Amino acid sequence: MSSKPKTEDIAGGQALIEGVMMRHGNKIAAAVRKPNGEIVIQERDYIPLSKRYKILGLMFVRGTITLFEMMAIGIKCLMFSADVALSEEERKPKGWEMSLSIAVSMLIALFFFVVVPAFFFTKMKLYISHLILLNVLEGCIRLGIFLCFLSCTLLMEDMRRVYMYHGAEHKTVFAWEHGQELTVENIKAFSTRHPRCGTSFILFVMIVSIVVFSLLGRPDFLQRVLFKILLLPVVAGISYEAIRFTGKHSEWKWVRLLSWPGLLLQKITTREPSHDQIEVAIAAMKKVV
Repeated sequence: MSSKPKTEDIAGGQALIEGVMMRHGNKIAAAVRKPNGEIVIQERDYIPLSKRYKILGLMFVRGTITLFEMMAIGIKCLMFSADVALSEEERKPKGWEMSLSIAVSMLIALFFFVVVPAFFFTKMKLYISHLILLNVLEGCIRLGIFLCFLSCTLLMEDMRRVYMYHGAEHKTVFAWEHGQELTVENIKAFSTRHPRCGTSFILFVMIVSIVVFSLLGRPDFLQRVLFKILLLPVVAGISYEAIRFTGKHSEWKWVRLLSWPGLLLQKITTREPSHDQIEVAIAAMKKVV
């Protein structure tokens, strides 16, 4: 049995195309299964900016920095997984195509999660005077769009497989956190839903944004869109600290209650993995711990 890590010792990862990326300390490893069944692993050392520069490691600052770092790392790992997982007969996306696709996706996300709710806010404020109620209703619109998007992804077979790898990642992290030996049988016993997950983070962002955006008052449409974009780092910083806190103190009843909506949402974004998928997650985890 492996020794149980300390509470502040954090490992995490990301589901890839037919693979899993794991990160712990200064190590990153992406494990991807080729069409012939072989597992290919890419390893590298990476010292986070929050460790390299003390000011970037300050509370409420490190969250935004970590978010952008993980996006950059995640994109590189996704490109690696696409190159490995797709067969020779399948067309593999080029670097610029992947970058363009991600840029367009981010613009679409800004449109649906910032612009559209702001538009409805400016329309609703003509009829509703209570500022908190206005922001709650705007938050509900944002959440509704997000839930519709996630539900639509379940219609895609490829995304369902990604969600299975997401479940394998969570189970493997849980097993490591409990000091269990990283075997398929041990890992199977754990839940696919983890409190320190990107899905839960997004939900925290939506809840925190209701409070933060309430401070904006009742600006015009374009002003509100601009202010919301400028405040996104603030929202991300607060949400990051909240998700870290719930991950560290999941044994407290009120913290479990706070984590419950995010865990419920993970019923969409995680699925029970297969034996082979857990093996891939183990391969990645063993390279970083």
